[in-house]
Amino acid sequence: MSDPAAHCDDADFLDGTYLRTRAQATESLLDCVNHLRGRFREAVGNAADLLDSQDEVVSAEVDLGTDCVLDTGSEQRAKCTTIEAFGRALHGVQDFYSHSNWADAADPSRPIGATNPPGLNLPAPSAVLDLRGTNAPTVPAALSTGCFVLRDRVPGVEACERRITHAGLNKDNGKVDPRTGSATQPTTPRGKVGDNFAKAVAGAIEETRHQWQELRAALEAGYGRQKASLMICALTHDDPLNDCRRHSRLTVVLVVSAGLIGLIGAGFLVARIRRRRERLMRSG
Repeated sequence: MSDPAAHCDDADFLDGTYLRTRAQATESLLDCVNHLRGRFREAVGNAADLLDSQDEVVSAEVDLGTDCVLDTGSEQRAKCTTIEAFGRALHGVQDFYSHSNWADAADPSRPIGATNPPGLNLPAPSAVLDLRGTNAPTVPAALSTGCFVLRDRVPGVEACERRITHAGLNKDNGKVDPRTGSATQPTTPRGKVGDNFAKAVAGAIEETRHQWQELRAALEAGYGRQKASLMICALTHDDPLNDCRRHSRLTVVLVVSAGLIGLIGAGFLVARIRRRRERLMRSG
């Protein structure tokens, strides 16, 4: 909770005579990206324990007879540890849209400054959040997140004095329909400007979908298509021990069936070629 890198905080910057340079702000933002990359890799690594050496789902690793125990070393079930690691990565990428000016706009009725930084009005997904990558992403010159201290307010106090603050930039609070994703009734100052709250929510949703596809791709790259398919099944099904066994058998049946169909087709083709050759020889 207190780690700025987990929430993409403290990467504040404003062009002009500001207390922090672009390089300092970028360094803080890369701390966030690297933190989230670590969580993402943790999820990919933990997924290996979902399957045994025979590529079958391990009962003890997916048993949710008791709730997952989050944020503790006592939790050993692979399904719990994989979902937690990926969930914490998602928390950070979602915070990026709420805590930064990536997707929003400044208040047009006030001058640009520390209490009203510019907005970039950019879409999701963001190239900054390349969690499968290893290189430093390119950061837009005007990108900023908010400085955070416990006494979070506008204007900033303590370490955040005269800086863009989390309180002034975040779009954390409002009403989100869990079925449609529609975002209404924002309550933070920045969220109330135009459709900033809705843009932050839409960006977070789009980024979450993108990162789920990235996780699937990372599992496939790391373990192969068949194992990755079983891992994804185990993570997304309430009864993976039964559902994913059926899924595994179905995959094998389909592969074998496709092979048999191919052999039968090849057999027909060879027979036709032979018959045609015999007719040509007789006519000749």
